[in-house]
Amino acid sequence: MKHMLQNERRASTRGSFGLNKFTFGIVFAVCAATVVAQVAPFTFPGTKPADIPRAWLPLIGEYGPEHLSLIVLEKSGKLILHETGGTESILQPGPSGAFTLISAGARTHVEFGQAAQSHANSISLNEAIFQRRKVGPDEGQVFQIHPSRPIEELRKDALSASPPPEDGQFRTADLEELAPLDPAIHLDIRYATSNDFLGTPVYTQARAFLQRPAAEALVRALHRLQPYGYALLIHDAYRPWYVTKIFWDATPPEGKIFVADPAQGSRHNRGCAVDLTLYDLKSGKPIEMPGTYDEMSQRSFPDYPGGTSLQRWHRDLLRWAMESEGFTVYEHEWWHFDYKDWPEYPILNVPFEKLQFRATSH
Repeated sequence: MKHMLQNERRASTRGSFGLNKFTFGIVFAVCAATVVAQVAPFTFPGTKPADIPRAWLPLIGEYGPEHLSLIVLEKSGKLILHETGGTESILQPGPSGAFTLISAGARTHVEFGQAAQSHANSISLNEAIFQRRKVGPDEGQVFQIHPSRPIEELRKDALSASPPPEDGQFRTADLEELAPLDPAIHLDIRYATSNDFLGTPVYTQARAFLQRPAAEALVRALHRLQPYGYALLIHDAYRPWYVTKIFWDATPPEGKIFVADPAQGSRHNRGCAVDLTLYDLKSGKPIEMPGTYDEMSQRSFPDYPGGTSLQRWHRDLLRWAMESEGFTVYEHEWWHFDYKDWPEYPILNVPFEKLQFRATSH
């Protein structure tokens, strides 16, 4: 119960953490070991929507202060202004790139400020101007921190430490490597590269493992997606406990609410959590979602209303496939899924290079 209450306090703190401290935690969502919301299996998202006019893309985003956020999004082929509280109004295109917002019979003149970059930098509603708010990294970018100490020092300390003791009986670990299970499973293991939040590799190998029942369920989810032209791109799966300790020790005090406490372990440590996204089978390119992987903001929530209909449809398609096969999405991260049997497995601390021997021995 103490663990659950601590995790609930962590989640409730996120909305009020403040912009400066918030940016510290952009990429830590993937590391969090928190309580997964119990939800019914997700339904199929329906017909795939069309993409939006190219001229609308720079307008999509959030404007104004966090407590009074205005979200410009696309829904059903229309540009929408989503206000705090959930009210949504259609932005009717007008001459010279302006729009008219009609709400409760009132008409509001809307214009977007143009920036040298790819995004509009503000939105004006009659005389009120709201600046574009930086929520998270742009697609393809990764936020990085300065670790509290050199990673090699942290690695040495973590490897010499031991996971917390656990009571009870657990299944014997039976980790299965994911990539060999199906050629359509692709890997983008960020923590084996410098393209992660620490700016340096943490994993010694770019590999991914899950407990065998979870791995078999993952393949079934893949087969659900392939008829629609998509497959799975894995970012992370089994994570040795010592890596969880590195993440914790590397993070400054103000950012620790965003990383898993090694004193408790995580579902990644149990081999029953996977971070993943979709890629297009024809092009091989990752699919764009409403928010980026490893981002901590409301864009990471599985029910975030922003972005485009197509981005949300892709996010929901992934969720449908995974939850149809016994996984549950983490309530704050669209990419993080926990397999239903996770409580039955112990915290593991076996490095990837030793799993290679284990994998070939059975």
